[in-house]
Amino acid sequence: MNHNTPLSPRPLRHLSDVRRRVLTTAQLRSHGVSTADINAQCRPGGAWQQFLPGVFLLHPGPPTSEERLHAVLLYASRSAVPEPAIPAQPGAGEAHAPQPYADVMITGLAALALHGFSSAPPLLSLDRIDVLVPRLRRLRATGCVRIVRTPGMPEPEQVTGLPVAPVPRALADAVADLTDAGVVRRLLTEAVRGGHCEPAAVVKELTQARLLSRPHVVDAVDSLLAEGRAIAEDRLYRMVREHGLPDPVWNVDLRLPGGPYLGGLDAYWPDHAVALELDTRAPRQGLGQNDDAMWSEYARKREHLERLGITVVHLTPKKLRDSMEQQATVVRTALMASDDRDPAAYVVVLPRS
Repeated sequence: MNHNTPLSPRPLRHLSDVRRRVLTTAQLRSHGVSTADINAQCRPGGAWQQFLPGVFLLHPGPPTSEERLHAVLLYASRSAVPEPAIPAQPGAGEAHAPQPYADVMITGLAALALHGFSSAPPLLSLDRIDVLVPRLRRLRATGCVRIVRTPGMPEPEQVTGLPVAPVPRALADAVADLTDAGVVRRLLTEAVRGGHCEPAAVVKELTQARLLSRPHVVDAVDSLLAEGRAIAEDRLYRMVREHGLPDPVWNVDLRLPGGPYLGGLDAYWPDHAVALELDTRAPRQGLGQNDDAMWSEYARKREHLERLGITVVHLTPKKLRDSMEQQATVVRTALMASDDRDPAAYVVVLPRS
């Protein structure tokens, strides 16, 4: 038998090209290939090769990046599940076909490359591919496989048909293994600048991974937050301009005449007594910031302003990114409703210090 010979009466045409080239021992057996046949094909100079324990490439040359990824997932999932039988009619039973990868996903730098990060190394240049698995899964790192364990698996995203960790989790797993401050900063900045996710999601994952005790990570987070703030402000300016809202005064502080400081605002419409605040909170454990405390501060300021008759609109960068028109409607509604409210208390508006 050579590598072009059908493996059994059960053909492989129902598989994708890469899944014809990368199969586990169990999958080969399900196609009628015995252990002796596998060993014969994998002899020196043979048509096949064992790439990882229990995972075989059905060709003699080096694997492609796609083949490496599939092989790593098959190894980590310990799939051992035969490929589903070919439906009797096209399309029949496909919805019930078992998934080839169970509870595993690509993470780290390989995941970021799949997500399209230009600052991540090309897949073929990576010596190791990180794969995220449940904490109790019994596996060992081998070959190009690096096992990353977690007590709670995130919901994977499908990228080129592969289960891939969401960007914030992939970033945390990548950063955990990086010491180059420049590389870390570029990856984190691209996550926000490229529209992959919001800073708060990244900081949350870095906090959970206990990475914010590393000075080069803290510096990168500062750049990340500054980048995220600038992008959110730019979206806010665009929302006002593109959706025909009246111009507010930007970035101001409010005070009572001769009285206490009321807080800073991103935008304020004095004639309507409408204030707008961008929520760019990204709490960092160990750096003196606490999510509950920060939210309490936001809530206290909002309650104080509303007692003075000032309507406060609270927007997040994610809402501005995903539903700008809807957020413009929220602001417009607040402005229009000002005529129906009692006059607000007089406040002093000053440039934000």
